Amino acid sequence: MKILAFTGAGISKQSNIPTFMERPDVREKLFRSYANTHHEEYNEVIKQLKANMNGAQPNDAHIALAKYHVPIITMNIDGLHKLAGSDALELHGGLPEDDEMDIAYSLYNKPVLYGDPAPNYQKAYEMVYKLQPGDIFLVVGCSFHTGISVDLREVAKARGARIIEIQEDAAHNVRKVLKELMKG
Repeated sequence: MKILAFTGAGISKQSNIPTFMERPDVREKLFRSYANTHHEEYNEVIKQLKANMNGAQPNDAHIALAKYHVPIITMNIDGLHKLAGSDALELHGGLPEDDEMDIAYSLYNKPVLYGDPAPNYQKAYEMVYKLQPGDIFLVVGCSFHTGISVDLREVAKARGARIIEIQEDAAHNVRKVLKELMKG
């Protein structure tokens, strides 16, 4: 049995990082067209995002996935999986480095914006396509609001994998679920 995790904003919520659903004022500005036409305003949004994430630490969900060496596909740009010790496939890139903040509007994959190509989507499909009947697709804190989120679930289901959803209290529930799966 192989386990593959797919994580979204819900896993980092307990690390005090607000979700984009809670911040529509930010989400509406994460479009390539906005970055191209409103350089200063866009850079300010990215500075705010980065400030929200500065000092954030991985919670027990991130740590448990790293401890159990579970491969991860993440929609998050917060870098908490890497801080916890996992080598996660980041679908939406990361954030600019401090010395790139003045040119944030011109960067690609820092983060991937609406309207940008997402180079890691194909890798994610390939990872999920390798699942087989009896494998586990562990979905942690992912809504159904993005096409990739819906698609990856559908591919896992079509491959015969068991889908386990953890949408609440990831910091406590991920380790519990992984312990149970490792027993069996």
